[in-house]
Amino acid sequence: MSGTLELLLKERIVAIVRGLEGEAADRAAEALVGGGIRLVEVTMNTPGALKTIAGWREKFDGRAAIGAGTVLDLQMAKEAAAAGAMYLISPNLDEEVIAFGAERGLSVWPGVMTPTEIVRAWKAGAEAVKVFPMASLGVGYLAEIRAPLDHIPMIATGGVDLTTIRSYFEAGAAAVGIGSRLLNREWIKAGDFERLTDNARRYVEIVRSLT
Repeated sequence: MSGTLELLLKERIVAIVRGLEGEAADRAAEALVGGGIRLVEVTMNTPGALKTIAGWREKFDGRAAIGAGTVLDLQMAKEAAAAGAMYLISPNLDEEVIAFGAERGLSVWPGVMTPTEIVRAWKAGAEAVKVFPMASLGVGYLAEIRAPLDHIPMIATGGVDLTTIRSYFEAGAAAVGIGSRLLNREWIKAGDFERLTDNARRYVEIVRSLT
């Protein structure tokens, strides 16, 4: 088990930063880390994503693990790794990305939906998989596919909020990916970063109460 996977299984929340840049992004990330979030994913379709990843690797060194999300292919994986991403997350399954991660010692958590995709990703060397889109599939789907595949860590992404997060873990999720529920745009626009911190802390406290 890699150190990054160990961190994922311990902390169980990946914050997804999409479409934020500059000072607002920096302050939002600081707010999340202040609230106890220890894994932060910057999606590659965010303006200036590579610069943000590089900057946050230095800024949050020892406090949070910074990864790249929406890594669709090998070229994007190479760019993310060069910027300092500590793990790679995708909405899709690309064996070339998994192989690249293995060569570089980077955890790759590809996006999957069907049992066939999950097993295929696992056999290709993925340490965990991102089950997506959970908001559409529903928590019952997760429970069903976990039954025969409970040896594969699954990151449930989509539809996770303060009222549903427990049900995802009860259904067998190893971790969850959370975007807008942690990064409320209205709060960020208003400069209410303390509210982001308090909200993040509530998610972290729920997760800790489950272990």
